[in-house]
Amino acid sequence: MPPNERGVLNKAPTLKVGAGVAFLLAGLSVLSVLDATSKKVISFGMPILFIVWLRYFGHFVLVLGLALPSRGRSLFATHSLQRQVMRALVVSVSSVSFFSVLKVLPLAEATALNFLAPVLVLLASPWLLGEPLRKRHVFGVALGLSGLLIVIRPGGGLPLIGVLLGLGSAVVFALLQITTRRVAADDAVTTNVYTGLFWTVFLSCTLPWVGSLPQLEPLQWALAVSTGVSGALGHWLQIRAYRVAPASFLSPFVYLQICTATAMGWLCFGQHPDGVTAIGMAFVIGGGVLTGWLEYRARRAPADARGV
Repeated sequence: MPPNERGVLNKAPTLKVGAGVAFLLAGLSVLSVLDATSKKVISFGMPILFIVWLRYFGHFVLVLGLALPSRGRSLFATHSLQRQVMRALVVSVSSVSFFSVLKVLPLAEATALNFLAPVLVLLASPWLLGEPLRKRHVFGVALGLSGLLIVIRPGGGLPLIGVLLGLGSAVVFALLQITTRRVAADDAVTTNVYTGLFWTVFLSCTLPWVGSLPQLEPLQWALAVSTGVSGALGHWLQIRAYRVAPASFLSPFVYLQICTATAMGWLCFGQHPDGVTAIGMAFVIGGGVLTGWLEYRARRAPADARGV
């Protein structure tokens, strides 16, 4: 286990780890609100590219405004500007692809498909990250894949184009997780600033080709603009979570976003998965929680016991 993670556990285990879980769950809930809001704005006829531009422009302005006064130029200190640019490009593709999935699929199913990404990262880790696939990962990966197969089963009611878009979005999201690991040496707030900056620049270049915007009511515009606020707040809460609790402990709780997405889908759109799909989602959550918990236990074990 990295020294900083061990220190988090040793200083104030109950208080700090509990606060980390609370921050993470709050962040996941806010990001589910972001997804639900984006899905609603898409239904108004707003072009996806423009929605994503609003989301990251608002994100950039808020994060920059909050962090720059206290950090100054050090906010932009990075070990690799090239890797930050690469991650921002992947973020852009990931956002557009997931918003495209939201246009076709219910919120809960779209979120569940996106959680194929951690499984793909585990499978690709030996080749792309030099991290071996341990025996402790196998059952969790199998359980998660089984759940995904149940969710996308023939006759399950999901349109084929939505399933294909969802699987493609998961692949891009997995690539995003890998590129995020490659900028792990940089401060998380710095990474978020660069993500918002580059993504705003990238999309600003495409705005002339977005086309005409629909005539929206003031409340509908407020919903569209709020995506930047909820996006920045959700990521800030996650950053706070990982500052006070180890990532290996928090990783299983990330899968609870499927639950918050299901709740938002029901509250906002009256959508809820059928019984069989709910079982598949439970498998996805169970596989992720099991894998994360075993990883956390292994990282706390003595070094000679970690090869399992």
